[in-house]
Amino acid sequence: MAHRKKRERADSAPAGEPAETAWEGWRLSQPDAGFSLAGIDPGAKPFSIGDKDSDRQQVKELAAELDGLQNLFHADGRFKLLVVLQGVDTSGKDSTLRAVFTAMSPIGVRTVAWGVPSEAERRHDFLWRIHQQVPAAGEIVCFNRSHYEDVLVPVVAGAIDGAETARRYAQINDFERLLAESGTVILKFLLQVSKEEQRKRLQDRVDDPTKRWKFQRGDLEVRKLWDTYQEAYQRAIGATATRWAPWHIVPADSRSHRDLMVALAVRDALRALPLRYPDDDALLREIKVE
Repeated sequence: MAHRKKRERADSAPAGEPAETAWEGWRLSQPDAGFSLAGIDPGAKPFSIGDKDSDRQQVKELAAELDGLQNLFHADGRFKLLVVLQGVDTSGKDSTLRAVFTAMSPIGVRTVAWGVPSEAERRHDFLWRIHQQVPAAGEIVCFNRSHYEDVLVPVVAGAIDGAETARRYAQINDFERLLAESGTVILKFLLQVSKEEQRKRLQDRVDDPTKRWKFQRGDLEVRKLWDTYQEAYQRAIGATATRWAPWHIVPADSRSHRDLMVALAVRDALRALPLRYPDDDALLREIKVE
């Protein structure tokens, strides 16, 4: 993965269309034991064609296009789309969902926010609760956090050893392959924010009474484990990047550009499907509504 260089959009690419070489720099579609987040620039803007306002305008235009594509996707009813958003606290998972998916019709689109497993969920394998929430035919489901929490939090906490972690990587790959072979398109995004940008955003939460409810004292303890979490993330991504469920590495210090990258990837995935409206009843064409 050529992620160590900041990629610029090719001048020959039409407005709003990312150069293919730019995607190559930020998408990982095969296992890579040497994958390193240290080579990622969280402040990069590989698909930007202007300033922040230009990026925001593109996101708005893409959101409108996505609304039409989602309507066709739902009407077609043959495919499923699973969007996975992972990232440390303040990386912008909620904001990305609002920017990219809010314009879509609520019919056929839903979000699942994953938290700590319940007692009942802990009595099953770690993928049991996940499988119940994957998309049905004609549905788009967005995971705010995901099954990847189970190869991050317990790894950092030392609750599972290396052998169990490797087993879970393999089980995730098999699970996602099952979904893909059953008609599910899987888009996985790591929203990569810098440690300094996280500091600023956490401070903003403390300083803003309307955001303070999002802040918990435990966030500071987790922040102390930044390097350990980064290592857990890069190992998980390197082990679970596959052609049927690739990882998209999204530099997330810029909110507008983060949203742009996710919107482009979702748009391109829907465009690539052979979507069509179902055949209508020929007799309906003769009906005149009085």
